Amino acid sequence: MFAKLARTGLLIAAIGVAGCTDSSMKDFSPQANKQLPDKILANMKAKGMTRTSPVMARIFKEEGKLEIWKAKTNGRYDIVASYDICKWSGKLGPKFTEGDRQAPEGFYTVRPSQMNPRSSYHLAFNIGYPNAYDRANGRTGSHLMVHGACSSSGCYSMTDAQIEQIYAFGRDAFQGGQTEFQIQAFPFRMTAANMARYRKDPNYEFWKMLKVGYDNFEITKVPPKVDVCERRYVFNQVAADGATFDPTGACPTTTQPDSLKSAFNAYQSTYEAAFNGAVKASVPAPKPTIAGIKEASIVSDWSKRRARGERVPIEPPSLNADGSLTETARMGRIDSPAGRKMAALDAEKAAKQKAEEQRLAAIEAAKAEKEAARIQSLAEEEAVRVAAETPVATATIAPAEAAPVTETQAASAEASTATKLKRKLLGMFGG
Repeated sequence: MFAKLARTGLLIAAIGVAGCTDSSMKDFSPQANKQLPDKILANMKAKGMTRTSPVMARIFKEEGKLEIWKAKTNGRYDIVASYDICKWSGKLGPKFTEGDRQAPEGFYTVRPSQMNPRSSYHLAFNIGYPNAYDRANGRTGSHLMVHGACSSSGCYSMTDAQIEQIYAFGRDAFQGGQTEFQIQAFPFRMTAANMARYRKDPNYEFWKMLKVGYDNFEITKVPPKVDVCERRYVFNQVAADGATFDPTGACPTTTQPDSLKSAFNAYQSTYEAAFNGAVKASVPAPKPTIAGIKEASIVSDWSKRRARGERVPIEPPSLNADGSLTETARMGRIDSPAGRKMAALDAEKAAKQKAEEQRLAAIEAAKAEKEAARIQSLAEEEAVRVAAETPVATATIAPAEAAPVTETQAASAEASTATKLKRKLLGMFGG
């Protein structure tokens, strides 16, 4: 089956090369012509790859990684480079609607016409959102890219140096005859531990579906054949002769080689044992995820108002698990007549509110002052009353106690008295 899938891919590639021109690859800007570093080329050679061999990319949001895989001479793919994503917007979970600022999740296809060597974000390529699955499920959006400049409002943004290498991988593969390459975008590495962490998330069923494609690649190391029917992804299924896959219609009768079925079942048995163990284990708390179309619609409305120049919170709103909405208090820029009008109305409203607060504060201050004066008056009246009712006490002066007389003082006093008496007697009798 692996060989059959590979042959099918090569046949499609040959037809594609014969039926297209390289006009979309002409007139490259200088950064689009930069070659891969010698170190990467040496690594590719050591793994049995050529510079122009087919390429594939995998993205993991939670881990913040973008991986580049290339085909070896045996047809199997191996990883050759891994980059830290500089910025991606939104939360874990798929993109639902235009303006929800969600970076997509799913299986996407990049063709030469989607490469943009003159992007205002240094270099870019459109990942192909919405794909057949997105359209079948009514999901909307456009211009979802992998690009440079480290700025994102729904894209996967890299540094300029990173996007030069990533772009070069795609450019070289197209020059080698690959007509399209696959991008697999996941919320996280779909291990048993991570799936157990998010088993209660509203996006879990969608992620279980993506995991089938993830597992097919892990088993075969060949990008899976991706189709859509009954509004869901199907992987590595071969429709009966004459049958086709209708994204919104019933799935056709399909077949799959026993070797692939056996390998997948063995892989699943190991996974289920690990999953059951992970459910019981202590794991890190899940990261925030988008709460379906309801939150996507709220964010989309914020984006529309922001695009019109209205004065909105600087960050998009977030829907909490309990249904409440969290919005930042800081408001965004005003860059339109409508925004300036709203700002003027907000300023007028704020001025009126401030004036009313000041008026109420003045009333309260006056009341407080009046009450203080009343209390002071009552205190003074009480003091006067208490003073009037208190009797005045008559003071009694006690005689001073005589100081004790010493023997010398007593003798002197007696002598003085005797002298005075003698003088008196002499005066009476003429002596």
